[in-house]
Amino acid sequence: MLKITHLSTEDISGGAARAAARLHAGLLRIGHDSRMVVAHRSSDDPAVSTLTRAASPYKSMVRAIERSRIQRGFLPYVKSRPAGSDMFSDDRSDYAADLPDGISPSDVMNLHWVAGFVDYARFFAIYGKSVPVIWTLHDMNVFTGGCHYDEGCGKFTAACGACPQLGSTDQNDLSRKIWSRKTKTFERLDATDLSIVADSKWLASEASRSSLLRKFPITSIPYGLDTETFSPRNRPDVRGALGIPLDASVIMFAAEVMTIKRKGLPTLVDALRAMAATANLLLLSVGRRMPDLPASIPHRYFGHVNSDVFLSLLYSAADVFVIPSIQEAFGQTALEAMACGTPVIGSAVGGIPEIVADNVTGYLVPPSSPEALRHAIVKLLSDPEKRAEMSANCRRVVLEGHTLEAQARSYEGVYRKMVRTDQKSGRNSGHA
Repeated sequence: MLKITHLSTEDISGGAARAAARLHAGLLRIGHDSRMVVAHRSSDDPAVSTLTRAASPYKSMVRAIERSRIQRGFLPYVKSRPAGSDMFSDDRSDYAADLPDGISPSDVMNLHWVAGFVDYARFFAIYGKSVPVIWTLHDMNVFTGGCHYDEGCGKFTAACGACPQLGSTDQNDLSRKIWSRKTKTFERLDATDLSIVADSKWLASEASRSSLLRKFPITSIPYGLDTETFSPRNRPDVRGALGIPLDASVIMFAAEVMTIKRKGLPTLVDALRAMAATANLLLLSVGRRMPDLPASIPHRYFGHVNSDVFLSLLYSAADVFVIPSIQEAFGQTALEAMACGTPVIGSAVGGIPEIVADNVTGYLVPPSSPEALRHAIVKLLSDPEKRAEMSANCRRVVLEGHTLEAQARSYEGVYRKMVRTDQKSGRNSGHA
């Protein structure tokens, strides 16, 4: 049995947080002592705790000063950032002084999505040489100058600077400064001090191209799901409970934040606008910040949903799930839909083709092409037999390779390799 501590900004709020929590659950299932330490806790999992923050006036002042420094760095770009931009995160955190508190000794530390929580320099100054560290990449942020997706920029292979997502033309802008600080942190580590796990082969490939992470071992392990929670539900019952007509042609779209341009909602809207004549068409959407949609597109908006059970009902109510992203590391929503037996139409970008097998579990289309997306949707909606075949394939693919146990076993192999390396180096990871 290994003792594993996961660090994540959230425990279940957001796709990356849910992925971390699912890995944690899978490790518990196969007998490991797994716990999560987070900045913001939303679940009632007894193995999840928030990081202890000392209430002393001195530490409160230190936090306030660091928070002010970070905020000042972003001020010059408040007006210049393009509309619809994704998140942009600093490598520093006002949690820096609190980091050692509340984290008991472990065999392995597993970092996840830790923006605004883990201070890079502080964390590796404490743990980089004393305990094996695995960092699970859920997006590109760890190896960029602040963006979470580079949108094809490619500057992370060098030194960032003049960042398009900041609306900047200055080579020494915030992205270059963040990149420089990250460089100093990672340069202090040996190649055996940190192991990188990406959620897709595409993301692993991008990480290996980066100037920041290329010296560390990098592998890919896909996400796993609780296939009892995410499972096909009786469609007539689900639609009846949700008030959705049984004869409706239901298309589902989900995104943590629907207005982020990278998620491709405008492409889907354009495709559906051209399908106005389709009988009983209905769009189901899940996520924050619903934009105004044309009145010609019948629409049911369910807001932000944290419940996996309710998500499984929504997926089961849909005839097809659409993920029209411009860039995507993995596409966890596509996997969730497939587990519920719902075929997926996705952009052929990032990690999506690693989940969606064209003409087997759905269709792949070029990104930003409403016409190609419309054609694929019409093709699938008009062929009930093909949908049924794809539905069975979707469920089979998830059961064969994307269970919680399968994911946990793969991570177990990485953990044990890191622990053995740590023991050979003579370091004490704190737990036998």
